[in-house]
Amino acid sequence: MSSRFSQLDKLENQSIFIIREAYSQFRDVAMLWSIGKDSTCLLWLARKAFFGQIPFPVLHIDTTYKFREIYQFRDKYAKEWNLNLIVAKNEQAVSAGMGPKKGKFLCCNELKTVALKQAIAKYKFKALYLGIRRDEHGIRAKERVFSPRDEDFEWDYKNQPPELWDQYKTKAAEEEHLRVHPLLGWREIDVWEYVRKENIPVVELYFAKNGKRLRSIGCETCCGPIDSEAVTIDKIIEELNTSRISERSGRAQDKEDAYTMQKLRSLGYM
Repeated sequence: MSSRFSQLDKLENQSIFIIREAYSQFRDVAMLWSIGKDSTCLLWLARKAFFGQIPFPVLHIDTTYKFREIYQFRDKYAKEWNLNLIVAKNEQAVSAGMGPKKGKFLCCNELKTVALKQAIAKYKFKALYLGIRRDEHGIRAKERVFSPRDEDFEWDYKNQPPELWDQYKTKAAEEEHLRVHPLLGWREIDVWEYVRKENIPVVELYFAKNGKRLRSIGCETCCGPIDSEAVTIDKIIEELNTSRISERSGRAQDKEDAYTMQKLRSLGYM
């Protein structure tokens, strides 16, 4: 157990270094908080990095289709942790009736990607922290810790800077902004073991009820449960040690097209 915690300490120290390094380079920075386990873990690390008080805004992209439990969790801990919370929506698309029935790709692009671009432009963020991991989805394996986006917020996954020996491209051209990924080298099980170690609160949707639970959370219309009896974090970790099912198997946009995520991310999606 001690050796496993040593690995978690190593991951924690590396992530906190990345968080502080990015903040030393940029002041116009924000952290994306989806309220999922990964972004909440990242939020916890940022609080530790800055001794309990995050010195930049926390940005939640609200599609209006999130689970009720997500909104409740967001409002409770934004207040408890004294976060400078910004809630961003693509108001025009929402007013026009945009939703999953219009097509998963179009819905995600309008309610998430376009909303994010609008927030970046409005608040003039030069860098964004995201809680993504390479093991979560194949396209994210192409990412870098410091990942540049062009003036249109688009990601050129064929032209990523090398990151050898933890040497990061921490500078951005005038027209660029950077996505910073402090959890990129973590695995799903690392996140859960860290949540257990630190006693980090997470949304109750992750825990099984009536033989079902959500392994990945987002919009209620696009997330399906998995069969599970994991009612505690210990049980979730035990389940992950034997599961061969993809983490995002319940996400509609991942099932629709093998290249959907790559298309979305090239346009600026998380």
